[in-house]
Amino acid sequence: MPLTHDFFDRPVVDVAPDLLGRILRRNTPDGPIELRLTEVEAYDGDTDPGSHAYRGRTARNATMFGPPGRAYVYFIYGMWFSLNAVCGPEDKASGVLLRAGEILTGAPLAAARRPKARSANELAKGPARLATALDIDRTLDGTDLCTGGTAPLSVLHGRPPARELVRNGPRTGVGGDGADHPWRYWIADDPTVSPYRPHTPRRRTTSTT
Repeated sequence: MPLTHDFFDRPVVDVAPDLLGRILRRNTPDGPIELRLTEVEAYDGDTDPGSHAYRGRTARNATMFGPPGRAYVYFIYGMWFSLNAVCGPEDKASGVLLRAGEILTGAPLAAARRPKARSANELAKGPARLATALDIDRTLDGTDLCTGGTAPLSVLHGRPPARELVRNGPRTGVGGDGADHPWRYWIADDPTVSPYRPHTPRRRTTSTT
């Protein structure tokens, strides 16, 4: 059974840890892939400097403004896609980045898309790897995650971990005023969780022409 829109129509910092252990299902043309979520991050719209929606609505981030329970897919560094679950209320523009998970079904399909993975634990260890393994791109932006069945993308109930196994801390790669928000959540000691990396300012190249 898929999660309901009401599940996502809550404050993002409540939804994020509650997504751990849930099943992300991707129906590809070659067959289904199912992943158990083990790591996520919350982003809280115009109150959160780390959020894409901090400065308001744009063509890129429009899906973040709702309705809740939709997929927000964005392209980063001109190379990778990342998948987020939009949270409510509508027009609040909050979302949960799905950072990592354990492939439960369709591992050969995921491995074919991630040939550099050294083990099954690395297939979806990080948001770009997760999107690549599950064949997720911008064509899925706005997809209803609460439909289930033959929908291209959905989030199913799964089995959440025991409360004592849920950890939280600063988000990976977020700098500035949002650097210390403890809104990254993960399942303790799970081998598919990605390593934490603090924000590193990107170097500017100096033109020699």
